[in-house]
Amino acid sequence: MAFPRPKRRSYTEEEMYEYAVNALGRRMRTVAELKRLMRARVEDPGSEYAETLVELVIRRLKDQGYLNDSNYAAYYSSMRRDNQKFGRSRVITELKTRGVHASVIDKAIGTAYDGVSEEKLAREYLRKKRMEKPKDQKETARIFRHMVRAGFGSKTIFSILKKWDVDDETLTALEGEGES
Repeated sequence: MAFPRPKRRSYTEEEMYEYAVNALGRRMRTVAELKRLMRARVEDPGSEYAETLVELVIRRLKDQGYLNDSNYAAYYSSMRRDNQKFGRSRVITELKTRGVHASVIDKAIGTAYDGVSEEKLAREYLRKKRMEKPKDQKETARIFRHMVRAGFGSKTIFSILKKWDVDDETLTALEGEGES
């Protein structure tokens, strides 16, 4: 069952603030995500009134400590590292799509992945996904692509595959795929 979109209407600052607090109560959000949600509800999202309203609510939430992209990025990156065992590049990409600024991402990723062995994290990821030593070339390619999507660098992936005694011919074929 699809839920209908909320009707666009004119909001007071207090009503929009209540909506934003409720949205943040459901889950943590970035400034960009919250702005997108609020703009979807106001009557004329391009108007000066709507922009001012959204900015006022955002400023108020930031002042009260409810909205902070730095805290969000730090929490998000450590959760993705610890729970899903994702590599750096996957988390960076996800934070960018959520609208976090590049400098904030760099700081959060640097802190979260500082001192973390990428190869150890990749092995934990493989264990979590129940992936074992590949039996043939097709399975090796599948594991390689899976690990690239998980955010691990090709250097780390090749290191693991070499330790699994994958033949050089297969590794050479995958090198071309990893560079594109």
